[in-house]
Amino acid sequence: MNAPARPAGPQDTAGAAPAGPATAEAATRPPARDRYFDLLRAVALFRVVLYHLMGWAWLPVVFPSMGVMFALAGNLMARSLKRPAVQVVRGRMRRMLPPLWLLGVIGVTGMFAQGWSPDEEHPAWWWLHLTYWILPLSDPPYAEGVAGIQGWAGEDWAAELAGPLWYIRAYLWFVLLSPLLLRALRIQPLAAIAAPLVPSAVLQFGWLTIPFERIDSAVTDFSTFGACWILGMAHQQGVLKRIPQYVAPSIAPIIACAGLWYAFHQDFRTGHDLDSIPFAQALWSFGTVLLLLHLSPAWSEWPHRLRRWDWLITLLNSRAVTVYLWHNICILVAATLYDRLWGFPALEQNVPWLLESSWPVLLLVWILLAGCVVAFGWVEDLAARRRPRLWPSASR
Repeated sequence: MNAPARPAGPQDTAGAAPAGPATAEAATRPPARDRYFDLLRAVALFRVVLYHLMGWAWLPVVFPSMGVMFALAGNLMARSLKRPAVQVVRGRMRRMLPPLWLLGVIGVTGMFAQGWSPDEEHPAWWWLHLTYWILPLSDPPYAEGVAGIQGWAGEDWAAELAGPLWYIRAYLWFVLLSPLLLRALRIQPLAAIAAPLVPSAVLQFGWLTIPFERIDSAVTDFSTFGACWILGMAHQQGVLKRIPQYVAPSIAPIIACAGLWYAFHQDFRTGHDLDSIPFAQALWSFGTVLLLLHLSPAWSEWPHRLRRWDWLITLLNSRAVTVYLWHNICILVAATLYDRLWGFPALEQNVPWLLESSWPVLLLVWILLAGCVVAFGWVEDLAARRRPRLWPSASR
């Protein structure tokens, strides 16, 4: 993406012809969407759902979705910060929090209905922590060990519901810190981009231990994905365009491979993947995101081969928060429903391979997610002050 054009000063407009209707319309027209970024976001969402169902350790290596999503969010945040910071932060919070509130109303109500109650030893702290469902400065609490919903979801449904909320918490902190991060990026670009990797190494190698779990998780997330967020900001600010073209494709594979090398030396495998090795995740995500941003073609229109997928990519981008928040519980419900097919002797005897396959479950997950898009996705439109739509699959 090209660097933003320098605002015109008096010397630029002196003697210029008066602006006509076409010029005025162009000035008020919102900036064109970068369809390449839309594609990355859609792929990232699909990969997240696929990984949480299949559990394949190599999927985050093929495409580090969380690093990509934080980089894209950082890019948008930097573009928005051309306006007053307080206004921008308030706007980002307004767009992100209502979908979380809807999830909380449904999920927390369900937990209460199944017997979740205040901590008898520290009830005041329990109620205070419950406010994280409103403003997620830390991970919201959830009921552990409540009964499942017979035939629909297992007893761990509350944990699955709350599982994706670490991203909302991390996103909120990145948004709050973005004015300072952008200022640091403008003063010392390279130092600002690389700075989050330092605490990632410090925490990974045990040079510093944070005794409080909630603070430790927040610092770990910032150190793991902070460099990706700032890379997105740097791309929008034109910082990456100012370095020689050969630098990024030269150092990005080295950094990414260093992360992968470290992961393999930490017993990288299924069940112990990049998510459980934050320093390896930080390096791999940083290198991959740097390369993806360097290759950015800045599409304002779809290439011919991708036009057929416009409706799906548009839908996923318009409902990214809804898909992300609800995908874990959809996976749990889909797996529970599909397991009920073992109760049919004819299927168990004739097609056991089909009942053991995860691919039909994946299809059912996306059917359930489509239902969530229709049932809950309109909240994203309201949060963005758009006209609510049930199925926003048409480009605008």
